[in-house]
Amino acid sequence: MEQEQLPIVAILTIDDDNEYFRGNRENFTDLLLTGKELGFNVYIVTVKDLKLNAKRVIGYNYVPESNVWQQGWFPLPHVIYNRIPLREDEMQPSVSNKIKSILAHPTIRMFNPYFFNKWNLFEWLKKSKTTKPYIPSTRKLTTSASLGKMLNRHPYVYLKPETGKAGMGIMTLRVNQTKTLKFRLKIQDKKGSTSYKSAHINKLWSRIRKQAGQSHYIIQQGISLAAVNRRPFDLRVLVQKNQMGVWDITGVGARIAGVLSITTHVPRGGSIDDPEKLLTSIFGEEQAPQIMNRARNASLVIARQVERGSGHTLGEMSMDLGVDASGGIWFFEANAKPMKFDEPHIRRRSLERIFQYSTYLAKNSG
Repeated sequence: MEQEQLPIVAILTIDDDNEYFRGNRENFTDLLLTGKELGFNVYIVTVKDLKLNAKRVIGYNYVPESNVWQQGWFPLPHVIYNRIPLREDEMQPSVSNKIKSILAHPTIRMFNPYFFNKWNLFEWLKKSKTTKPYIPSTRKLTTSASLGKMLNRHPYVYLKPETGKAGMGIMTLRVNQTKTLKFRLKIQDKKGSTSYKSAHINKLWSRIRKQAGQSHYIIQQGISLAAVNRRPFDLRVLVQKNQMGVWDITGVGARIAGVLSITTHVPRGGSIDDPEKLLTSIFGEEQAPQIMNRARNASLVIARQVERGSGHTLGEMSMDLGVDASGGIWFFEANAKPMKFDEPHIRRRSLERIFQYSTYLAKNSG
């Protein structure tokens, strides 16, 4: 591909009083170095510095020799990769107004303009008969009566904040009718998890409300996941669009839950493993590849439906899929700002794909 055909790519974040800009610097460095290697003009720009009617904008470049970030003037981008770090940042009026202006711009294309909301995700996925079978039963957590109703159907449930991140604020709840303290609530906190037992739903409800605070929660049917040495695991799939603008699987990793953790997030004691190996150890050599195939197919139909539901151009998402004891596939979560995968082959491909898709977007704009 000739140099002049490559689009100018800007990575969007927000400014910081002390350090120029916010965000994961290691990720930004990897992106800039990969882009340059592939011949792209790529830089970091903040929402504040991105002046959409200017010819040039102030941006940042990384100089590997001296390991410094350098401020400079850059041409207006053709494609914007949105890496605004936090939901709270995105909701600031100045930021959301700028995102709207970018989306309305005649020549600049941006993908993944917004974080996902868990409730919306499940609503979008329920609408299609291809994705509905992967969705655990999900409701908004509103009253103790709605909680009781759900527990009658599903004696094991998850309570999740609609806008949670990396497993923060997740609770599980089990009902055991044979015990006096029949409700058992497990709350994930920074270090591990704490348990609370109760005989009455009203007491349980006030404990949940106290824990949830101002956050909106969903309640979801608990799935008994396949487990290795009694530690459940799930599949972490990275789905990105390729150079033809088509959803493709960049890689699949497995995350095993930490001993004291509700979720499989690595910062909470979870560990990384090879999905094929885990599936084979549980389901055997014949069934494991079939399950893996089903998981890959599920993630592609889910990505297409999430994009349709969101009404925006998306270029990537990571998702958590569970495999139950009988090999069934379940969707738990999708993330519009995937964290970097630790598996080197997945990481490398994920960085390259950002630029391949940016090229496709720029060519097919309008």
